[in-house]
Amino acid sequence: MTNQTHRIRALNDELRQYLIGGGAVITPGIAALGQKAVERIVQTVAVFDDFCHANDPYEEHDFGSFEAEGEKIFFKIDYYDRTLTHHSPDPADPKVTERVITIMLADEY
Repeated sequence: MTNQTHRIRALNDELRQYLIGGGAVITPGIAALGQKAVERIVQTVAVFDDFCHANDPYEEHDFGSFEAEGEKIFFKIDYYDRTLTHHSPDPADPKVTERVITIMLADEY
């Protein structure tokens, strides 16, 4: 793993685990499950550690899926520039990157 990949992974883990270093979005399907379910799902995302080559080929910890509340849940981290208009020029640099984690039902992807 390169130093850049290691840095991206660390920043993604910080967002996923603590919701620090970026924004978080839940989709309407997740919201419709109710506040208690949303809290359980966010906690599951925070402790998720089932990263493997199939779901994390670049080793950035930017995607995961799991079953919860009778649903298949996805989370995805995207890298934008600071204006949230374009892709980040360097996802390893938090000075030029705004991370956004989206938690969604698989059928909303």
